[in-house]
Amino acid sequence: MIEFYGIDMKPDLTGALYISDYNMLLVADLHFEKGSSCARFGLHIPPFDTSSSLDMLEDAISRYSPCSLVCLGDSFHDDDAQARLGEHDRHRINRIGEQLDILWITGNHDPALSGELPGTIADEAAIGPLVLRHEPLARGRGIICGHLHPAATISQRGRRLRRRCFAASSSHLFMPAFGAYTGALDVKSKAFLPWLADDNFDVWMIGRDNIHRFPASKLV
Repeated sequence: MIEFYGIDMKPDLTGALYISDYNMLLVADLHFEKGSSCARFGLHIPPFDTSSSLDMLEDAISRYSPCSLVCLGDSFHDDDAQARLGEHDRHRINRIGEQLDILWITGNHDPALSGELPGTIADEAAIGPLVLRHEPLARGRGIICGHLHPAATISQRGRRLRRRCFAASSSHLFMPAFGAYTGALDVKSKAFLPWLADDNFDVWMIGRDNIHRFPASKLV
């Protein structure tokens, strides 16, 4: 369990975050249609990332039965990604929208989301003491965001293990990237320094079967 601003939240193995107080499921950085985007530039990888990400999303929704879903930006890999959606994947997204309320937060990859999506589009949203947005804020507090795709590394029995993670300081909670083809950036990277400095944070690393909490002092 992650406690952030007095609210208990359940991190999920898929990379989703469930907030029972609001019966809300959060995901970040789906990056739908990254595979088809790469293909346009000559990098031909299997074009099944959107379908695979939707499989994981539907699985999380079925287990938590939330009344709302918040996608914290970069849900689509580029401005044309919505148009490249396959008919079956488009139907699946619409079907999710029929089951629950969807809030699409805009990101740097998808700043101009199409109104054809089911649900509502916004730059950010305030829920109780929390602010839900894509990118972190320099002086913000109670921020839950994505954007930086956090991962963490520990050393155990002489081996280094690196996994996607949730990371929380006193001001920000960073969500792992959810998308099937998304990479990850180590929380020790300089990019995180404004929010995860001085080892004053914790991570929840996503393992094969469980999520493991570590203080920053245990990371390498």
